[in-house]
Amino acid sequence: MELQYIGHSAFYIKTKNAGILIDPAISDNPLAKFDPNSQIDDILVTHGHADHLGDAIPIAKKTGATITTVHELALFCSKRGAKAQGGNIGGKITFSWGNVRFVNALHSSSTVDGAYAGGPVGFIIEAEGTKIYHAGDTGIFRDMKTIGELYAPDIVLLPVGSTYTMDIEEAVVAAQWLKAKKLIPMHYNTFPPIAIEIQELKDKLPKDIELLALKPGESIQL
Repeated sequence: MELQYIGHSAFYIKTKNAGILIDPAISDNPLAKFDPNSQIDDILVTHGHADHLGDAIPIAKKTGATITTVHELALFCSKRGAKAQGGNIGGKITFSWGNVRFVNALHSSSTVDGAYAGGPVGFIIEAEGTKIYHAGDTGIFRDMKTIGELYAPDIVLLPVGSTYTMDIEEAVVAAQWLKAKKLIPMHYNTFPPIAIEIQELKDKLPKDIELLALKPGESIQL
């Protein structure tokens, strides 16, 4: 299985038989790198903000992919012609390639036109024997300990840019609470308010957690 960092909080997972996009803010992010001809079967969206919902609706309409997100945002996407299904905190949805569980996130959520988009979520994504935790936009919260205990993610994707999400110091604590083996930082250096020096994260992260600071377009094998 391959995990590609597209940029900001957007990722692409390629399993043996499926392609999964997460928070696909691509066209409005000049730093994003993604092959538009990639196989796309499912799109996961953590919340309604433009830098996360991004291109989900037009991509879904073009490819026939299903958007999976929190219930209210799924309704929003459906009304705009996309195929969408909703879930909520604690729920699990099963796919042909694996499953996705909705977990808590501490943030806000609305669409660019001000529509109510439900609450923000994170995802525990399980495919081909690997568990990936995409935290979405969030501050640190103590239930991350519970997420680590219940789901034991193999790799965690955490925002680190501050201003709108947790910062480096909080991400270091969160990674430990999650019992992370590998950490991919996200939601940083896309625009000035979330600019950081990634070396600071490397210096502060415990040595038993592997930091994978991917550049847009880079991939790892899981």
